[in-house]
Amino acid sequence: MSLPAAAWRERVEFERRLVHAGGTLYPVPYLLGWLTWGETRVFLGIALAVVFALEFLRLVVGLDHAVYRALTREYEADALAGYALYQVSMTGAVLLFDPTLAIPAMWMLSVGDPVSGALADNEATEAKRPAAWIAMALVCFGLAVPFTIPAFGPNAGVVVAVAGAVPAAVADGIPPIIRGIPVDDNLTIPPAAAGGMLLAIALVG
Repeated sequence: MSLPAAAWRERVEFERRLVHAGGTLYPVPYLLGWLTWGETRVFLGIALAVVFALEFLRLVVGLDHAVYRALTREYEADALAGYALYQVSMTGAVLLFDPTLAIPAMWMLSVGDPVSGALADNEATEAKRPAAWIAMALVCFGLAVPFTIPAFGPNAGVVVAVAGAVPAAVADGIPPIIRGIPVDDNLTIPPAAAGGMLLAIALVG
């Protein structure tokens, strides 16, 4: 028996959030001392190449299978899927920033975004409701302080964490619209967060 449309959508969104959260594991080998940061960059680069190959097969060759059908949304049918944009921003964070900024920025996407998504009921082109904004900002702040306070001290560390959490919440809560198409927050959250923290570091020294 097929699921009602609402139940099917809820299940798909739950599965997407599980996949989303899986990216939290990317920097774990580095944190455990199993990989260097350089090796982590290589690993993420290889993963990005694999994702681009999969998207080429889907969009150009026409390869379609159950995983794509289950985990892609309608507006992703003829464009890069959210998971590919996710991989772009995750890899970009690793390549462009050091671990103190990159790891919390990555986790703001992999952990914060699913939390706010669970509290939101908006369409892709709509802003999220205040509860989702607040939850996203608080989660992102909590993810950042274990990295920023040891690196910059209590006062500056809190400022840097806030400077990452607020742009991440904005990127998550208000999707930029370009030519009528929403820019996926999978692409915007890590650079917004890391960029905000980098700016704060420059200002507070």
